[in-house]
Amino acid sequence: MNPSQRPPSHDLVHSEAFLASLMRRQLTLSIGCALAFLVALLGLPLLNYFAPALMARRVGGFTLSWLVLGVLFFPYVWLISGYFIRRSLKLEADEARVALEAQEGPRS
Repeated sequence: MNPSQRPPSHDLVHSEAFLASLMRRQLTLSIGCALAFLVALLGLPLLNYFAPALMARRVGGFTLSWLVLGVLFFPYVWLISGYFIRRSLKLEADEARVALEAQEGPRS
């Protein structure tokens, strides 16, 4: 980036500190959502292996294993992704609000 394209030094919204803080908070959010997904992804095979009698029980015409895999897995993933999107947008808005308040200075 050449010097004429750089934001002014008082422009906190485009500062390195602002971006680093936002990226760090979004990384934490991403790791949490990835762990929630991995619980479902790895949990089902582990439950099938360690609790086959439980997973073979019939629930609503399905075995519990197929109910979780075929019916409940996709809504679970949608919930994780919906949470991620809402939280990510809130993080960005909060960071922008804090940066703009700092840029405006204290109110009298």
